[in-house]
Amino acid sequence: MNHCILMAEIVEIPQLRYTSDNQTPIAEFKVKIAGLRSEDSPSQFKVVGWGNLAQTIQDSGYAPGDRVVIEGRLTMKSVDRPEGFREKQAEITAQRLHRIAELQSMMLAEAAPIAEGNVGGGSSSNPTTSRAPSANTPPPANQPAATTPDYDEIPF
Repeated sequence: MNHCILMAEIVEIPQLRYTSDNQTPIAEFKVKIAGLRSEDSPSQFKVVGWGNLAQTIQDSGYAPGDRVVIEGRLTMKSVDRPEGFREKQAEITAQRLHRIAELQSMMLAEAAPIAEGNVGGGSSSNPTTSRAPSANTPPPANQPAATTPDYDEIPF
């Protein structure tokens, strides 16, 4: 199964075009991802979104500098270069696209009920059930105390 999730920065404004036969919308744009090490230069590749996703990409106003999470399929395309050789280029066909700022606000909204002690979003009639036990609280009688295993006991 070919499915990848990448965090990238948009490099160019998404361009919307349509297929000639049935007028399916296609959005294309370039992104860059950081290298594995600090001295590695960033890699750029093309992202393609089809159909409703293409229209959403265009309508959402994605712009250069936006940081996004891309879910999709990775493919390698062969391109004829003017120098007379073929070059392989990575391309991702996007299935979902998320702005990093939107993901952060969603995560904060989901974490708010947990921070308030309302796990699952509902209120609890017993306030002690939503709190974690303190370090001095002994384990219940039917559960053994947690111990830290020695490294010799962990199978590798």
